[in-house]
Amino acid sequence: MIFKREFTKNAKSLIIWSIILGGIILMTLSIYPQFTQDQETLNNLLSAYPDSFKEAFGMDRLDIGTLLGFYGMEIHFMTTLIGSIYAVMLASNMMAKEENEKTIEFLLSKPLSRSRIVMEKLFAVMTNICLLNLFIVIICLIGFQFADEDVSMKTFSVLIFATTLLHITFASIAFLLSSVMKKTRTITSISLGLVLISYFFSVVAGISEGLEGVKYISFFKYVDAADLISENAIQPVYLVIMLGITALSICLTFWLYRRKDIA
Repeated sequence: MIFKREFTKNAKSLIIWSIILGGIILMTLSIYPQFTQDQETLNNLLSAYPDSFKEAFGMDRLDIGTLLGFYGMEIHFMTTLIGSIYAVMLASNMMAKEENEKTIEFLLSKPLSRSRIVMEKLFAVMTNICLLNLFIVIICLIGFQFADEDVSMKTFSVLIFATTLLHITFASIAFLLSSVMKKTRTITSISLGLVLISYFFSVVAGISEGLEGVKYISFFKYVDAADLISENAIQPVYLVIMLGITALSICLTFWLYRRKDIA
């Protein structure tokens, strides 16, 4: 009952975000053939960028003359950043809105445990995130047809898996905040701030070697396109950290919400 209601209620926003992100992806991939026609011009363009700028965005390690390299530099950052913003906006409103909209009394009057309420709402969040990433995959596969070039499906799968895991990690943190805080605007602001600060730290870590340690507090650095493409996998330490934070956030959500004093 709760899952169906939440999924239906958030379907419109999922469609809008998917169309916007899908349109950007298709438009970007459509220019790839023209982008690579003149290799000399492309090399001159890249050489004009400062070294620090190229290091920050992995341009020094990505071959944007290839479709996957182009995807890693031009599209991967959009799917990770925009998708993470969508994920936290969705999750940060999921639990707290029941108290704000005064519908929590109705829910608790039903033969539903608090754990089931959390479980169904969490399932709705994860379903929406997975559907968004499935749509990204479909659009990318369509967009790849613009280029007369084969793409390693294994590497592409690693990029998509990393993107999805990043979205889920941010969503689980926002979902936890939504279960313990009451004001949705405050939760959304904190969650969006977390995403943007994390992205800022990933850029800083790429620019300065002296601040390379900052990458351990930036989830975006965990899914750096250059690393994923070169290694064909997420580094085990990053994978463990993201899975651990996700599991901890979800467990804390169940534990705290069952004990929350709901007025």
